[in-house]
Amino acid sequence: MLNCFQQLAQALDHGPAVLATVISARGSVPREVGAKLVLDARAQAFGTIGGGAGEAKVLHQAQAVLTTGANQMVDIDLSGAPQRPTQGVCGGHMRVWLGRWQGESAKALGQQILQRLQQGQAVTLVTPLAPGQAPYLAEQPVQLDPATAFVETLQPPPTLLIVGAGHVGIQLAQVAHLIGFQVAVQDDRSEWANADYYPRASHILAQPVETAIASLAPHQNLYAALVTRGYTYDLAALKPLLQRSIPCRYIGMIGSEKRVRQVYQAMQQGGIAKQQLTQIYAPIGLDIGALTPAEIAVSIGAELIMVQRGGTGRSLSERLRQQQHSEND
Repeated sequence: MLNCFQQLAQALDHGPAVLATVISARGSVPREVGAKLVLDARAQAFGTIGGGAGEAKVLHQAQAVLTTGANQMVDIDLSGAPQRPTQGVCGGHMRVWLGRWQGESAKALGQQILQRLQQGQAVTLVTPLAPGQAPYLAEQPVQLDPATAFVETLQPPPTLLIVGAGHVGIQLAQVAHLIGFQVAVQDDRSEWANADYYPRASHILAQPVETAIASLAPHQNLYAALVTRGYTYDLAALKPLLQRSIPCRYIGMIGSEKRVRQVYQAMQQGGIAKQQLTQIYAPIGLDIGALTPAEIAVSIGAELIMVQRGGTGRSLSERLRQQQHSEND
């Protein structure tokens, strides 16, 4: 979502743009409600609402919206039913709203959305479906007739705080960026925590860890990976992370089982309840036999996806292979 509105903001610098949004879907469809596509004044498209003939139809209609300024609804039939003009055979239907954004008010709204998402905060965007009405942000929960407006909560991208800017941290930042996380990196050593090592980080925090964590207090979707150079640094990070007013979605800590036990013992002696320690993923990552910093980063990245998406971490081939073994016995 952050990337979409970044593209929209850039598009508005060159003139009007059309924001295509999937506002309803039923049956089997390629994208979810809320999926978006941007078409700029130069006919360049960013993002996707599913590809194929359905998206081609949306892009064609979006050109007309760019020209006329008349927002419109596009119905995409993916049923594959005979004797009907279909745009695919997934089996479902989608409705896509095409809204033209233009002018200073649209730029201001886009920048407001971007700023809030970059700060880790969710925002509620209301898109009226009547002619002549512009989108706006709702600061309080709203319930509107779906026939008159599309109301959506835009979630901030997950932010991964990497505590410890060493070799594993450098590789982990690349993996995290690839899988859609904003990256914040903390280390009190500026010779490690810098833009040369972390060119894609949105926050480089060369400061004490308590200060760095406090600066991320508004973030509603914070993950933390402790890949520090020693367990004393883990101790300094864990207490403020566990006591955040908005709980972390994930806290992982690198180290051997012996090191993890030492940290847990010290935390309990410092007044942290044993139940709180169960929130920590330690040793960090999935067991894929990782040894190198890059392999460890992939292992951690896989665990981040598992937690974010609700996966199991099991091999996808496991069940089928077990069935095959049973059939051979």
